[in-house]
Amino acid sequence: MNQQKQEPPKPRGRPSRRPQIIAATENLIRSQGLASVTTRAIAAEVGCSEGALYVHFKGRLQLLLAVLEESLPDMVVPLQTLERSVGKATPKRNLEKALRAMFTFHTRVAPMLCALFADPELLAAYRQSLVNHNKGPHRAISRIRGYIRAEQELGRIHKDIDAQSAATMLMAGSFFHAFVEQFTGKADRFDAFSKALLTSMLRGSSVSA
Repeated sequence: MNQQKQEPPKPRGRPSRRPQIIAATENLIRSQGLASVTTRAIAAEVGCSEGALYVHFKGRLQLLLAVLEESLPDMVVPLQTLERSVGKATPKRNLEKALRAMFTFHTRVAPMLCALFADPELLAAYRQSLVNHNKGPHRAISRIRGYIRAEQELGRIHKDIDAQSAATMLMAGSFFHAFVEQFTGKADRFDAFSKALLTSMLRGSSVSA
């Protein structure tokens, strides 16, 4: 009986360290501040040589920009859920869920976004990245505004409420609450704040509870 020769398994390449490098860099930014995040510190955190970083990134600026672009949580899914909830449950309940997701997002990104102002070059690069990919707070505000207007057409949110101002207020309230918690180091009952904000905003709407 002829036996077919089996080829030895091909060695698999090493998994990319790129995700590990990005995660380590974000951790350093949050724990030590942007100014302390050098390529040497990142390499030590990852457990690799500085040269290994340049396999994946051209330099420190490109690495920090990748952290901001790729590792930050996205609000797309919660906002899509909000858009699909038009006419369902109640506007207040739907917006509470969206606001909680926004707050979770802002709690994570606030330290990194605030750190950008200490690095004008990185700030300019990140601004350009947002423009190139059509991302930024204005996109989230636009989708919340669209939800509010859709509910107004159904008569579930009072027509006199300015949808743009309301959406901006929700976004601003979420970010500022996250900023204050990070700044003071004290949790400040976001759920109670959220309910009070929405109760005030939706006062007079036919369906708000």
